[in-house]
Amino acid sequence: MRRLLFVATLLIAVPAHAELPSASGADIRHALASGKPTVIDLGARTCIPCKKMAPILEELAAKYRGKASVLFIDVHADNAAAERFKVQMIPTQVFFDAKGREVKRHVGALEKADLVRELNALGGR
Repeated sequence: MRRLLFVATLLIAVPAHAELPSASGADIRHALASGKPTVIDLGARTCIPCKKMAPILEELAAKYRGKASVLFIDVHADNAAAERFKVQMIPTQVFFDAKGREVKRHVGALEKADLVRELNALGGR
């Protein structure tokens, strides 16, 4: 007798928002050479934790404009970036100091307060 396996998918509604554009290679090079702290969030538009972080990233990108760079990369659209930054799970946030050196990495969703704390510690005030 054959057994059938049924898989149920849980869909979670996440509020719509204006999407932070996926950063290009030029955007990344510019941010890392800007002399300002940078955080790059590597995720995907279809990832639930990534969707929850998106409005936070958008808010912080506006709040820190001119003081720090807050970038998003959709690794499903840019596989090379996932390889470049050695991403194993999404979302992953990579923090860079003002000299463009990686100083910290976090895997998983990150709360707004934690992102703010990291950016401020890097001098993004």
